[in-house]
Amino acid sequence: MANSGRTPIADERAANVFRRLAPDDIQVFPIKIEGENRDFYIINATRCFSCVDEKNSREVQIYPSDGVAPERAGTYRAIYGLRINPARTEGARIFRIQRYTSALIVSAELKRALEEVGNLGVNFERVTGPQGTP
Repeated sequence: MANSGRTPIADERAANVFRRLAPDDIQVFPIKIEGENRDFYIINATRCFSCVDEKNSREVQIYPSDGVAPERAGTYRAIYGLRINPARTEGARIFRIQRYTSALIVSAELKRALEEVGNLGVNFERVTGPQGTP
């Protein structure tokens, strides 16, 4: 991951998983990393959905219109125990959430394929189903 937007940086094997399973949901940009001989890629999720299930998320905080960051008014400040409504994601396998772009959501199929690559340096958290669902 890079920068505060949590942009995924992938090696060739992980990038190929994204290309194979989510070709319509991403852009892949080659990059060079100083001191590395391997190829790396920025993975950009191109789709964004209004899909937060606020009722079933543990806690949702929204920036107020009269706060210190008026440009963020109405956007999500924080979401704990995030839950999404998959019916609002149009079958995308990787996407960001409207008004909360720091979250990067991947499908269970994409998660499994990425885990097979191994040693990704990321944590996955379930965002569908009731709280506490493994």
